[in-house]
Amino acid sequence: MSGLATEFAARIRRREGAIGYWSAIDAPVATERIGRLGYDYVVLDGQHGLIGYSGILNGLMAIDAGAQAVGMVRVEDNHLTPIGRALDAGAAGVIVPLVSTPAEAAAAVGATRYPPLGRRSYGPMRSGLRIGPRPEEANADTLVFVMIETREGLENVEAICRTPGLDGVYVGPSDLVLGLGGAFPGDPAVADEFETALRAVRDAAKAAGVAAGIHTHDGQVAAKRLAEGFTFASVASDLLHLEQAAGAHLSAARGGGADR
Repeated sequence: MSGLATEFAARIRRREGAIGYWSAIDAPVATERIGRLGYDYVVLDGQHGLIGYSGILNGLMAIDAGAQAVGMVRVEDNHLTPIGRALDAGAAGVIVPLVSTPAEAAAAVGATRYPPLGRRSYGPMRSGLRIGPRPEEANADTLVFVMIETREGLENVEAICRTPGLDGVYVGPSDLVLGLGGAFPGDPAVADEFETALRAVRDAAKAAGVAAGIHTHDGQVAAKRLAEGFTFASVASDLLHLEQAAGAHLSAARGGGADR
């Protein structure tokens, strides 16, 4: 599996396109099936998802069982402990939420790197089987992205993208829309400002030579964002799609009519 993680890291650093999927529920068998579909990566959501540490561990093992996608984790916070635990469990990389300053971005990078490059504590319980186990190898193959989802983060995006060791930035559309003054995620009142913000993120990442990623609600939007110049896009999420599929089957079973 180390070869898969190594190659994925190289692809991202070459800014080659990638498509991922977002997992919010603790269902390793379902996650394993998703991991075999052909996505380049699957993200386990440790921030807003319904997944604890054992779920992250089991989810990463399920993804790795398919030997097709790499497992990533959106950690709950920009802190050494959740970042280190996700990596020790075998994540190929982490997505760190709510990063608004270059200092916060540097802290996120430092949490993913062993000394002398960073502050990660050595204890690769599972990751040593896949990435490393030598610190130098782990440092080279571990990806770290920080989320641009606040107005302050957007204002600092150029400096954030220049953070040494950072592999890329990742747009959280819902929080970014709220940060731009929207009343709710997807608020059309700030649609133009939101699109301007996305261009700013793409341009900053390109200028710094790092990847730009974005969260999307469906494959059509993902394709649109990739065509616009994002390096990678995630399609979300298993919980939402389970509800949509169940609802569609219910509608079909009722002949497409209204609920009765």
